[in-house]
Amino acid sequence: MTCKHSLLILLFFSFGLVCFGQKIIYSQPDKNDLRRMNFIIGGKINGNFLIYKNIRNDNTISVLDENMQEISNVEQDYLPNNDKIINVDVFVHQQTCYVIYQYQKKNVVYCMAARTDGLGHLEGDVVELDTTHLRFAANNDIYTVINSEDKTKFGVFKVDSRNKKLFVLTTLLFNDQLELQNKSVMDIPMEGKNDNLGIFEIDNEGNFVFTKIHRRTNENIDEALLYVKPAMAERLDTFRLHLNDLWLDDIQLKIDNANQRYLLTSLYMDGKRGNIQGLYFYIMNQANQIVDIEKTVPFNDSFREEAKGDAATKSAFNDYFIRNIITRKDGGFVLGSESYYTTSRYNSWNRWDYLYGSPYWNYSASWYRSPFYRNYWWYYRNDDRNNTRYHADNIAVMSFDKDANPEWYTVIGKSQYDDNSDNTVSYQMMNTGKDLHFLFNKKERRTTLLNDYSLLPTGKLARNPTLKNLERGYEFMPKYGKQVSATQMIIPCLYRNYICFAKVEYE
Repeated sequence: MTCKHSLLILLFFSFGLVCFGQKIIYSQPDKNDLRRMNFIIGGKINGNFLIYKNIRNDNTISVLDENMQEISNVEQDYLPNNDKIINVDVFVHQQTCYVIYQYQKKNVVYCMAARTDGLGHLEGDVVELDTTHLRFAANNDIYTVINSEDKTKFGVFKVDSRNKKLFVLTTLLFNDQLELQNKSVMDIPMEGKNDNLGIFEIDNEGNFVFTKIHRRTNENIDEALLYVKPAMAERLDTFRLHLNDLWLDDIQLKIDNANQRYLLTSLYMDGKRGNIQGLYFYIMNQANQIVDIEKTVPFNDSFREEAKGDAATKSAFNDYFIRNIITRKDGGFVLGSESYYTTSRYNSWNRWDYLYGSPYWNYSASWYRSPFYRNYWWYYRNDDRNNTRYHADNIAVMSFDKDANPEWYTVIGKSQYDDNSDNTVSYQMMNTGKDLHFLFNKKERRTTLLNDYSLLPTGKLARNPTLKNLERGYEFMPKYGKQVSATQMIIPCLYRNYICFAKVEYE
């Protein structure tokens, strides 16, 4: 190979990897962006990408251009020191970046909000959304912030659980100018000691939607309720799921705003700690609050054979968990699920015996907090001294029509593992509107490759050309990636002892 050819190849990798319509461009690692840095990928404004960064007491918003070059890095000096700050959420909508945070001063927890422009500069005054007075100092989340799909509504809520038999729910609804539209305080009876609250969502009308579940001895769900809190009313509309003899795993909630429906689904078993049999569906019409569909769809043997991996056919789905629900304009939807488990010399994680305790409840706190809203690099880095190996295997994708009847299924085969951390395993999904892309790492020999599978609406699966993401020493963390436009995703990477970011673009 001539020097000229070598120079051309070097320039090719310096400006990104281009292959069959895919392009990857890396940001330059900053000397301050060490692995212990917290970050949140915000989104895209005016062609630039906003990323919130925190290390020690430095809080900044870094702005990267289309070439992943930093054009701005603005200190967010309104944020308190790390010993006071509890949590930060970042939302991007049109020309505005919203930074909503909570911090504690003495025995008071403040929920605050700030707005910045597309370059990270503060616009207007910081707004106080709510406060909570505690009887003691506790460094736990009090508030959870959610936003509607169209990003015009913000929901802030907290649950006082000091009385284990009667929780007190406080909801606050804000518009996209952070103006309070409604504040409500309501009681939620908790009849059993294993009653807990599930995931909260907010629809485009501002209605809060969530579930209450009962787990039999902290295992499978045998009772469940759906709650709808109307946007401007101080009441809870209650609907009971008719499970009969079914045992559910974990109820997932998805709001289908285009068709004005609430979709609840779960893997189900036919007995306590039994094998996964299929999917349970509960679909309600948002306008008239009538249940359109409540049914089960069992998995057939051919699907089990494809999805089982090293498991037996009967137990093929016992390690699967629902990761994605994608709704369609015609009322149909697609479910993505993944086989996930751990092994160690001491014990193994499964869906009944939670490795870190129940993911639905933080017993050390006096207030409810759901960790499912923390899907960024903030709370999830593992300090595992038990030599735990994290496994993330096959992805099973299923398509259903508007009546929850199966249309097709497919399985993406993979086998991932990492020791003492799950930061580089699992996958991220990207919806381009024309197809779904599943991105995940795969080790081949001693090289880690970023795999890309595309799935058409017909169910046809294609493996796109593999990108060698360790050519320059980068290791992707796809599970923390975020889609920022119809054709672009920002994925964090590990580079030596630093964190940087890669733009994956489909042309």
